[in-house]
Amino acid sequence: MSTRMFSEDQLERLRSFPDISREDLIRYFTLTPADVAFIDPGRGRGPGDRLGLAVQLATLPWLGFVPDEVSSAPPVAVARLAERLGIDPVVLEGYGERTRTRSDHLRLAAGYLGWKSAPAGSTAMKELEQFLLDRAMEHDSPTLLFNLATEYLMAAKTIRPGVTTLAKMVATARTGATALTWEKVAHLLTGQLRADLDRLLVYDARLKMTRLVWLIKAATDASATSVKNAIDKLLYLRNMDAHTLDVSELAAERRRFLASVGRRSTNQALERREPQRRYPILLAVVAQSAVEQVDEVVMLFDQAVSARESRAKSKTDEALIERAKAGEARQLLLDVILPVLADPSIPDEQIGGLLRNTIGMSKLREVVSEGWKKLPRDHGRLSALHASYTYLRQFTPQVLAAIDFQGGTGTADLMEAVALLKRLNESGGRKVPDGAPTSFVPTRYAEYLAKARKDGDETAYRHYWELCAVLALRDGLCSGDIFVPGSRRYADPATYLYTPEQWAPRRADFCKLVRKPAEAAEAIEQGKQELHAALGQLEQTLAQALPDDTGAVRLDEDDKLVIPPLSAEDVPGEVKELKAELTGMLPFAPIASLLIELDVRTGFLDCFTHAGGRKISTSSEVKRNILSVLIANATNLGLARSSEACGIGYDVLRWTQEWYVREETLREANTCLVNHHHALELSKVFGGGTMSSSDGQRLPVRGKSTTARDMTIHGGQVLSSYTHVSDQHSTFGTKIIVPNAREAHFVLDDFLGNATYLPLFEHTTDTHGVTLINFALFDLVGKLLCPRIRDLGKITLIRDDTPAETVKRYPHAGPLLSTRWNEDLITECWRDLLRMAGSLKYGQATASLVVGKWSAASRQNTLAAALKEWGMLRRTLHAAKYLSDPAYRRKIARQLNKGESLDALRRDLHYAQQGAVTKPALADQTDQAWCLTVLTNTVITWTTEYYSLAVRQLRAAGRDVPDELLAHISPAHSENVNFFGVITVDVEAELAKLDTSGWRPLRPAQLRELGL
Repeated sequence: MSTRMFSEDQLERLRSFPDISREDLIRYFTLTPADVAFIDPGRGRGPGDRLGLAVQLATLPWLGFVPDEVSSAPPVAVARLAERLGIDPVVLEGYGERTRTRSDHLRLAAGYLGWKSAPAGSTAMKELEQFLLDRAMEHDSPTLLFNLATEYLMAAKTIRPGVTTLAKMVATARTGATALTWEKVAHLLTGQLRADLDRLLVYDARLKMTRLVWLIKAATDASATSVKNAIDKLLYLRNMDAHTLDVSELAAERRRFLASVGRRSTNQALERREPQRRYPILLAVVAQSAVEQVDEVVMLFDQAVSARESRAKSKTDEALIERAKAGEARQLLLDVILPVLADPSIPDEQIGGLLRNTIGMSKLREVVSEGWKKLPRDHGRLSALHASYTYLRQFTPQVLAAIDFQGGTGTADLMEAVALLKRLNESGGRKVPDGAPTSFVPTRYAEYLAKARKDGDETAYRHYWELCAVLALRDGLCSGDIFVPGSRRYADPATYLYTPEQWAPRRADFCKLVRKPAEAAEAIEQGKQELHAALGQLEQTLAQALPDDTGAVRLDEDDKLVIPPLSAEDVPGEVKELKAELTGMLPFAPIASLLIELDVRTGFLDCFTHAGGRKISTSSEVKRNILSVLIANATNLGLARSSEACGIGYDVLRWTQEWYVREETLREANTCLVNHHHALELSKVFGGGTMSSSDGQRLPVRGKSTTARDMTIHGGQVLSSYTHVSDQHSTFGTKIIVPNAREAHFVLDDFLGNATYLPLFEHTTDTHGVTLINFALFDLVGKLLCPRIRDLGKITLIRDDTPAETVKRYPHAGPLLSTRWNEDLITECWRDLLRMAGSLKYGQATASLVVGKWSAASRQNTLAAALKEWGMLRRTLHAAKYLSDPAYRRKIARQLNKGESLDALRRDLHYAQQGAVTKPALADQTDQAWCLTVLTNTVITWTTEYYSLAVRQLRAAGRDVPDELLAHISPAHSENVNFFGVITVDVEAELAKLDTSGWRPLRPAQLRELGL
């Protein structure tokens, strides 16, 4: 398993010193007087030993272990320690020649710092084994498990064992998780249920597919037919009692993993699996489908109703425009009539004749004949929606009968109306009884019901009342006031989290892992200390700002905060010339050749395993087919056009896509590429891999799709591809979302689910990713959200004292702090806040669900209010630092620009069919988005590699190419890659073009001068 997890190069990197950031250099390699006294206790320890011991002392809390080659520590770190000790850094070269010296010093450093070792069989190792088994039941990714184990050991101040040892422990945990899975679900698998599960794999002639395929095939539009088909699936699953299956003993992440295997595997692959693996997989599929089918029914109901309401709004808007045009003639008449009426010099008996002569009888008769009716309060929108009543009745009765809608606080009347409507549907009743609740009817619609009741029109009253009930139900689902038991997306928000009983044994470990106090009083005290430190910096910034300094953050004459645009970054002029020179040195490569070459160095194609579970060695032919599918999807050519361009049969490409190119294999391949790119020397010049950003990119859509929406600003139907990008220009997360959805709900998903080696800590977005919920949750899981917020001067900032005391302490910054922090609310809910964060960190809940629900929760939700209160503190801390530190602002802007540069590269690659997505299903769109991400990362990685070669060549020729210039150069361009025309995928021929070291030659200077 260890060799599957890590290559030899990766193992060596994990055993060695990584590059160090400035923050870590200051944090870990700053010796206190006590440290110096410990290193040189006056017993004649030599300079080399003193410096070596100092390096181990600083490295242990930094990495959690100390590499064997202590002398290979980052030179800047060694120099910092040597300067503090008054020693020449060169003396470290001879340190550690005796292995015992290194081990003795490590033991001394560990004892001084309070760290302990973990020999095999020790209590610490047994606790780690249990921790890994628990996490393996939640996460199947070996890399993620390895990283969690490392974090766990560091939090416990336990020296990390060897990489191979830890990898074997991860493998053991994964094997144990498989056996434990069967143990936990075996009691559910009765003879009847096994027979039902087996029937899922039998071909159904009526459906023209197996029941399993039918169940997992998602709707492509929100029509009445789609809603009714979704209800048929839901009822079929209920007949299997799938909705009663209690698989809660398996962690949510484990259930998702098993269900993913079942959805991606073919019938043949599932039938070949032994029962101990096949039945848990099918069980997870039907249990998940029972939940997801409820979600799909409600989602389609929401979209179908919203589409008709949107159509009614459009018709109303068009009618208002026509009414305005007709009203222009009346307005012109008033311009003539009013001056005559207002003129007292004109006798009353002459006014009529004067106006008739001036305007003309024909014109007056024409305007009078047109009529002019008073518009209802809603301008006729409900009346326009009434035209869709018959259409909505095609599915709304079935939805109300199939879904158990329940309401929270303040929804009693609405729930009574829903129950009444269900009874009317069942009995065929047409009249709404007297006294039926109407408090849920908006004021703008109330006159429709009043008029119908006054006129005695029971049919109209029933229609309008029913429409208002359906609209209110839809709105309640969106806000969270209405929920559906058994659903995930529309469930009661409290069900997303660990129960208090489930959380209790995990709480202490979680607090250590994220370095958060277990008690509220300590957390509040820490928060207040951070707040005053940040406000002190802001006060100093505002106090030092001159009134005429238009480029500085300052207060104006009215004590309003003025935040000038950040001035252009001071990029050296040589950067543009250097990038042009490096780009000119890079070889040209067709996209297929680039992919083949990169596979030699990364082995990313080995990640594309067969869906049947067979470990087949990847031949050149299989690699060729996989590459063709990747190119077809990423460039948007499609398999049919790609077949013509590549010369490979369509059926071969289709088969390859079905069996090899799936979301899980694409994720794994992308992780492989990101890890390789992260290890490159030049990548560390771009960034340390600790920061990331996320943004949505709109892609046009052709045809029907439940993920697409009409957006005028984009000229038609579009969907959004939401990506997470590191400060090294690599993309580590991709998700397809509805374009009008709040992007802030999805910021945490891929950040927390990061399975790469990127040591991510801080994340930035534009205003679209900012909510108080996100600020709070990022902090509670031990990370940092640092967005760029539009209109930062208008947001609410908090204080921890009275306005008078705050202004007294901070004369300039104090008036900006408009709200007092509610410490009592935090104290009341602190343990539940930790429980929520732990549910996310350990994979119990999906971040986007938690963020979405708690963002929409009503004011009566105490936990949501506490979460927002903690977010207020974190947002205030961020705002104070953002305003005080121009370097911090530039760092955020620089990272966001990196994400935008990748948007341009993706548009270049996704060129075919004018970049329009033609696949209707979300799963297919997700696969295509991941193909685009993989191809984008291959271009980034390949360009970075050859930039490194070019820089090396320039430096060898005596050129000074400082890293400070290279940090401003982005590898996100495609000038040297050809992805048009005939695409020849010949693995062996392309490999033959590489030199003995596996590289293409750089372009000679004389060819570059000729423009060749």
